[in-house]
Amino acid sequence: MAETLDCVLLLALPASGKSEVRKYLERLSPEEARRDFHLGPTVQLDDYPYVHLMRRTDDELAALGQPRLFFHAPDRPFQDTRDWGTLIWLLNEDYDDLLCRRPCHGPAAPWLLDRFDAAAAHAGLPARLGRIDAAFRAALGDKLEQEAQGLMRDKVAGYPDTLAGKTLVVEFARGGPQGAPFPLKPCYGYRYSLGQLHPGLLEKATILYIWVTPEESRRKNFERADPNQAGSILHLGVPIEVMLGDYGCDDIDWLEQQSGRPGTVTVEASGRTFQVPLARFDNRVDKTSFIRQDAKEWTPAEIAAVHDGLQGALTHLAAARAAR
Repeated sequence: MAETLDCVLLLALPASGKSEVRKYLERLSPEEARRDFHLGPTVQLDDYPYVHLMRRTDDELAALGQPRLFFHAPDRPFQDTRDWGTLIWLLNEDYDDLLCRRPCHGPAAPWLLDRFDAAAAHAGLPARLGRIDAAFRAALGDKLEQEAQGLMRDKVAGYPDTLAGKTLVVEFARGGPQGAPFPLKPCYGYRYSLGQLHPGLLEKATILYIWVTPEESRRKNFERADPNQAGSILHLGVPIEVMLGDYGCDDIDWLEQQSGRPGTVTVEASGRTFQVPLARFDNRVDKTSFIRQDAKEWTPAEIAAVHDGLQGALTHLAAARAAR
């Protein structure tokens, strides 16, 4: 059996418990993480900070009297669904950067805006931010600089000396409109986004899927939302139109059924076919919300339910990797 999982794609609908699972795993000792979960020290990639900064960019453009470029409105979905691909290409760049420990310095807002355009180009979109009048772009940069600097600092601080012996955890949520038929049309769902991922990630990837129903996802989303902590992964809230239009269903079950091999998802990417092992942590009856509380309030029964469920899923993934 594989001693340490190299890469875990942490996937689920919003508010499913992904961030809480990450918080729980971060509290484990290195020995416990390796013994029970086949995890080395984790290196984290997540596309949510980019979603947040896309919305912030739109809000500042609107305040300057300019049209929004990413979303129809603050509480509405993407104008162009290809921006789901933009997010994946930002993650791909983050992966490349941490492999070579690429330095990032200087003014952060222009760096961020250029990255948005470059990633969008990979997804088939035009350079939208590069077309903004220079004066408006400068004003936009002034408004975004502080948050962009925070993103830049976090990105560089997250570079490991090496990935050897570590587990890369890549988190994102995907779905499609409520009631949509399968396969989901591009660019919705995991079929599309997994197909945009860096082949270096897919070669070593496994999928830990946090399983909740769309109804439970919506319930927990509104329960956890805190407008005073919009950038927090533990307190973010997704607007209802987005929950129904982008996350009203997801295609993990369909992808597994289509793979022809139970416990795997077939991904077509970069002209290659990848069979990615899949395991579920069943959170349809909520096991994770307690993790958002102070750890002193956690009960032994709550801890055991999360620990045992994650141990079973990750041990399955380790066995699947060892068998390849």
